[in-house]
Amino acid sequence: MIEQSSIESLKSSIDIVDVIGTYIELKKAGANYKANCPFHGEKTPSFVVSPSKQIYHCFGCGVGGDAIKFVMETEHINYPEAIEKLASMHNFTLHYTQGSSDYSDAKRALEVMQKWYSSNLNKSSVSQEYLKGRGIAQHSIEAFGVGFVPDGQQVMGHLQALHIPLPQAVEAGVVAKGEDGRYYARLSQRITFPIYSPNGALVGFGGRTITNHPAKYINSPQTKLFNKSRLLYGYHRAKESIYKQKEIIISEGYLDVIMFHQAGFQTAVATLGTALTEEHLPLLRKGAPRVILAYDGDKAGVAAALKAAKILGSHGFEGGVVLFPGGQDPADLIAAGESEKVASLLRDAKPLIPFVLEHIAASYDTANPNQKEVAFGEMKTYLASLSPIVKDAYVPVAATILGVSSALFGAGRDDSGVKRQFAQSEEKEDPEWQSILKTLVENSALVDDVMDVLSDDMLGGYAQVLHAIIENQTEHPGLMRLSVDDRIPVLTQDELSRALLKQLEIYYLRKFKQAMADGSLPFEKKVYIRNKIQKDIIPKLKRGELVPYESNIII
Repeated sequence: MIEQSSIESLKSSIDIVDVIGTYIELKKAGANYKANCPFHGEKTPSFVVSPSKQIYHCFGCGVGGDAIKFVMETEHINYPEAIEKLASMHNFTLHYTQGSSDYSDAKRALEVMQKWYSSNLNKSSVSQEYLKGRGIAQHSIEAFGVGFVPDGQQVMGHLQALHIPLPQAVEAGVVAKGEDGRYYARLSQRITFPIYSPNGALVGFGGRTITNHPAKYINSPQTKLFNKSRLLYGYHRAKESIYKQKEIIISEGYLDVIMFHQAGFQTAVATLGTALTEEHLPLLRKGAPRVILAYDGDKAGVAAALKAAKILGSHGFEGGVVLFPGGQDPADLIAAGESEKVASLLRDAKPLIPFVLEHIAASYDTANPNQKEVAFGEMKTYLASLSPIVKDAYVPVAATILGVSSALFGAGRDDSGVKRQFAQSEEKEDPEWQSILKTLVENSALVDDVMDVLSDDMLGGYAQVLHAIIENQTEHPGLMRLSVDDRIPVLTQDELSRALLKQLEIYYLRKFKQAMADGSLPFEKKVYIRNKIQKDIIPKLKRGELVPYESNIII
């Protein structure tokens, strides 16, 4: 059991605004903070958090309590688990009257493995040469705790030597259990990057292959301690500078962050192998910084920047976008001694909303009146996601980009009938996807549960509708069609799960066939895709597990 004195010490050391602000966006309202209630759907904020009383209360549905109660209700866990979750979030050490807990055991497993990984780096000449080639200085390696994990057998042997039970190592995400019931190391022959919570607690690892494995980077799996959608790599080191400078630089990878910091850009962080999502926003909101998206200028980087800029703009963030030219990333430029060029690019970042509007226009041939009409409809939908004052400020910008009158963007004009004939009019409607999406429209609480398993590639012409749901674009034509079409059923949670499992199996089997038939695909990549889909993904789906989407297996 947890000692009562330890619980009281934890309670006195945490702030309810900080705790709840990790989960949802809070806005100052006099002496208190307000938000849309996370426990029931509402458009007008009635959820109030009182920092003076350290409680929350929703005037809409009546829920209320302290920080512990909020974590219990949000995570669907019991009281001791909520205490341990809060302790892990705030890097607080609990004391027990006897024994320990899954949280403390998992933390111990992570900490001893980090110490070992770090000590192993000097034994790997390949890793040292790679880091040196990327310009990483020794002081940066030490500051960020970069390490190396040898082969899987050594990992398992080290765990055994330290008397760490394998189930506890699974809880920490260090090892996994295979289909045959045998345990194996999740990381093997990789450079490691320890990942910390915003408060400095070690929660997981990222690993970069040195053996040309098809999956170049992998992260720890979802655990009680690790949720990649709410974390930013390097934030625990950057947060003081972020608060002081009122700026945060979001990059795409571990090395970008390390090189940014090495060159003096101390506000740099990175998402963890996933796109920026609304789950990151509470963390980004802290300190009210200007957000700079610093992404590669390749196709994937532009797409990620566009998606992130839309989310940030529609949620009232200020900031800009930098796309690094010539196929280089920030780490490359800094390693080449071009830190001044990087600083200049960051200073000249394209503001978020104009960036989105220009890229919407660039997606169509606006010399063609029909395509121009579609671009106009998409721009108007995006502008509708902004606050009224911000929207009014950018209507002239959108009109200038398209070369149309600002009056066309008037509130009285109905453009819901504009068809995206160049994107999806030729696609056959899919009733199953329609039901899945309509269910997410009607029950927004389920969106977070399925975000990790979906991708644009799966949904085809319905991808824009998914984006509209995520970004709460209530005026999006596709979303409105789903809402008003009574022929499309809303699924129960179990029916939604079954429908997703079916669609995921269809998708991955299709990708498997495509990969095997692709004569240009290297043999090693084919083997990786075959094993990943046939031996990992499909068996999990058949067992009823919703498998997180992994872009590295897609051709």
